[in-house]
Amino acid sequence: MKSATQPRCRVFFDSSALFAGIFSTTGGARLILKLAEGKHLELLVSQQVLAETERSLKAKAPEVLGRYVLLLREANIEIVDNPTPEEVALYGSFLPHREDVPILVAALKTGADYFVTLNRKHFLEVPGLSKKVGLQMGTPGDFITWYREEWLKARI
Repeated sequence: MKSATQPRCRVFFDSSALFAGIFSTTGGARLILKLAEGKHLELLVSQQVLAETERSLKAKAPEVLGRYVLLLREANIEIVDNPTPEEVALYGSFLPHREDVPILVAALKTGADYFVTLNRKHFLEVPGLSKKVGLQMGTPGDFITWYREEWLKARI
């Protein structure tokens, strides 16, 4: 049984995962939001992730903006600062799409246990990225499998 002093799993969402969790009422990203709402894990995003998500929602699904605000509050999402340009420069060569480097660095700075994204091209298909930076990465479904098999098992 998990003790009150054991740390909860810390999960960093990028904007693709946050968008999916807000837009869809089902699916892995929404389940992760529900786990955070139930305080089974800590969900983290950066200010850049919030700005990107809000911009995408306004353009693609303005009807869910109210749900967005509500779910941010209910899921107790921790909003972290964007990294400094100096911090970003340290990891500039790790990703081919430079605009995503601040998101990766923000995730690393939080000490997250897992980085959740649906952006395969810019994160998940970058050869060796997870090992280079020392951070588990995957889709919402990948995270749920990892959480069930690794995190929970190790804490029972």
